Amino acid sequence: MKIVIAPDSFKESLSALEVANAIEQGFKLIFPDALYCKVPMADGGEGTVQAMVDATQGHIINLSVTGPLGKPVNAYYGVLGQTDETKNQTAIIEMAASSGLHHVPLTQRNPLVTTSFGTGELIADALNRGIRHIILGLGGSATNDAGAGMMQALGVKLTDVANAPLPFGGAALAALHYVDIQSCHPAIKDCIIEVACDVDNPLCGPRGASAIFGPQKGATSDMVEQLDQALGHFARTMTQQLSLSIGTHYPLHPGAGAAGGMGFGVMTILNATLKPGIDIVTNSVKLAQHCLNADLIITGEGRIDGQTVFGKTPMGVLKVAKQQHIPVIGISGCLGQNAEAILAEGMDAIFPIIPALEPLDHVLSHAQINLTNTARNIAAVLSLSLRKT
Repeated sequence: MKIVIAPDSFKESLSALEVANAIEQGFKLIFPDALYCKVPMADGGEGTVQAMVDATQGHIINLSVTGPLGKPVNAYYGVLGQTDETKNQTAIIEMAASSGLHHVPLTQRNPLVTTSFGTGELIADALNRGIRHIILGLGGSATNDAGAGMMQALGVKLTDVANAPLPFGGAALAALHYVDIQSCHPAIKDCIIEVACDVDNPLCGPRGASAIFGPQKGATSDMVEQLDQALGHFARTMTQQLSLSIGTHYPLHPGAGAAGGMGFGVMTILNATLKPGIDIVTNSVKLAQHCLNADLIITGEGRIDGQTVFGKTPMGVLKVAKQQHIPVIGISGCLGQNAEAILAEGMDAIFPIIPALEPLDHVLSHAQINLTNTARNIAAVLSLSLRKT
């Protein structure tokens, strides 16, 4: 019997690999001789770097880069342990690692001044190491600068009417007068860049980066208006001056407003492709290949609910499993509202691991043993159907 275990992390509790290990431990109590294939998963959000590194036996690179407030922060990115289809090394970068909201104290959150420069430094470091395939996960950013800081870190010159470099922050975008991409990192043109993006917001307007995501980054209503106008000016100037390489549709492109407009920035300067995060991950870790000839796939996440079917890890794993007609079981920390939606999509069963109502800190600290016990019980029920009568 071959069993593939492909879960996401249980946030604030266990990494995806730790979840997979706990499930394997429980199943081995009933099926000790089964062949187990563990593939840690993620959907492009928090934990994606660690999951993909674990899944491919890659490694982490730690760096000190420029944080959102312009001060040094400790950041990291991963290098996958396997090459892609074109034999290139792949780096997996989470924008939040360098430009995330967690780097900014609550009292200092101000998207008028925060920068994505550190994200550009991570990309540049990967390029300098000869890596030519980059996966960039958006989300959790503290910025609203349309990736301007990232561009500057990669050598793009953004200047005002006096030919002075733009300062950091979203407010400074309103002063953009000239764009010079001639000094952009030369390896960009030879690089494949995929961006994990699971929102469809445009750059500006009532559903744009500033209006939807600005308040959680510290923007007041007046700041939202200022930032939105700055993004609009920035996009118009970029479009006018780089029209041969970008085109006027990018500000309206679904996902352009992701991560404070970083979606727009990576499309214009990096010629990146925006894709659902789970699709990028399943392809990069070669999940379909791992599932060949499997008898069962087990997946899961911290909470399975009605949102799980919209691009979360269990849904991505289910899609791969259905293509190969393999049964799938989901295990989660708990089941939320409308969790049955994933059953309607074809998942065979879902199980929560919490055995009793307990304080949250106790639930989180006991996730591993609860996972193992639940996996063991699921395996025991499966074994009943395999017994000869």
